[in-house]
Amino acid sequence: MSEDKTGNAIEKPSIDFEKMDGLVPGIAQDAATGEVLMLGFLNPVSYAKTLESGFVTFWSRTRQKLWMKGETSGNRLRVVSASTDCDQDTLLFRVVVEGDGLVCHEGTVSCFTRPIFEAGDAEPIREREKDRG
Repeated sequence: MSEDKTGNAIEKPSIDFEKMDGLVPGIAQDAATGEVLMLGFLNPVSYAKTLESGFVTFWSRTRQKLWMKGETSGNRLRVVSASTDCDQDTLLFRVVVEGDGLVCHEGTVSCFTRPIFEAGDAEPIREREKDRG
């Protein structure tokens, strides 16, 4: 059990793996810059392995096996802190990237590199969707 700023005991949250058939999304965020690096999924085993090892370990839905990010590339995600959302069904890992810092398999720092919408776009998304529909 940990303590809050006033010294009161805080119970560790229980992660709700049941909502998504045993998986929860896990967001990796750069601890220094705040940039979102990637999103993967964890099951109870990969979550426990992450907490035990200090490195983010996902569950690969395509390969159906545990996958420590960076196990082959060397770009491991060392956990600085972990938290959950208010529903306890999503995890946020603040991380330091080991290796060359290229987290995405496409050779970029972040997997989120394909813009869909920018605040300065002239036409709101819902209007564009309405025109297509």
